[in-house]
Amino acid sequence: MGSGQAEGAPGGKVGCPGLLWGFIWFLILIFLGWPIGFFVAWWYIFLLPFSACIEALKDTCELLLRIVKLPLTCAQNMVAMKPLCG
Repeated sequence: MGSGQAEGAPGGKVGCPGLLWGFIWFLILIFLGWPIGFFVAWWYIFLLPFSACIEALKDTCELLLRIVKLPLTCAQNMVAMKPLCG
């Protein structure tokens, strides 16, 4: 008890770095995820009907759909409080 480490926290560390990562993911969601998702969604909606006729557009539409799902990815990472790297 006299070692100077806080009790109750794993490894004796005090603080909650997960909250910081959650806040960073929230900022990414607001300033990058939603604007990029909305912009790319218009292109996805426009090109999707043409992908039924043009085979080369199917891969492009799949890529655009992954970008449209960027807000979902940000929100999932925010809830999980995942670090940006690793």
